[in-house]
Amino acid sequence: MTTLIIGATGGIGAATARALAARDETVLLSGRDEAKLSALAGELGAWSRAADVGFESHVKALLDAAAEQAGTLDTLVYAAGAALPGPLAGADPAQVRQVWNANYFGALWTLKHGLGRLGAGGRVYLLGARPELVTARGFSQYAASKAALAALVSVTRLEARGAGLTLVLPPAVDTGLWTQVGRVPRGALAPEEVARAIVEDRAGAGETELRVQG
Repeated sequence: MTTLIIGATGGIGAATARALAARDETVLLSGRDEAKLSALAGELGAWSRAADVGFESHVKALLDAAAEQAGTLDTLVYAAGAALPGPLAGADPAQVRQVWNANYFGALWTLKHGLGRLGAGGRVYLLGARPELVTARGFSQYAASKAALAALVSVTRLEARGAGLTLVLPPAVDTGLWTQVGRVPRGALAPEEVARAIVEDRAGAGETELRVQG
């Protein structure tokens, strides 16, 4: 089975890559941080390509290159994300774009150019957020972009009937994303737990909504 992980240099993306590689599956990796991406690819002996998901052309080129490398893809994991919280009154345009590019537009371009690359029974996993956990001061753009992602997935299911789309909804996860926010919440899951849930779901029929439990 061949899986392309976008956002592979983040905590959940890297953990998922390692979990799949441990099962002797083929993983293809992408992320913005070329140094981290190269290190992970070297560790796993995996193909990699850097891409900025805010640009449709980057995402299309990535998917073209992945298909050329591996042929038909079995699974796509979209694990890119950004939080950058702050009060709405002081919203910085560059940071707002960064959050929306990572959480929404990158996923949009991945679905647009990736669904046609999947073989029969292929599946896409997209990292969402539980509304009740992100409706908080300072999280207007994070919460809004994740809500938009959930709506995008729902409508894509109507337009691309037969496509396997799973919205992954974990609780707080101990990843580098919290360096943008502050301290990691007490009881946060390890990224390996989310990775394990994705791998186990992929081995079965596949849920449309994967609520990872702590």
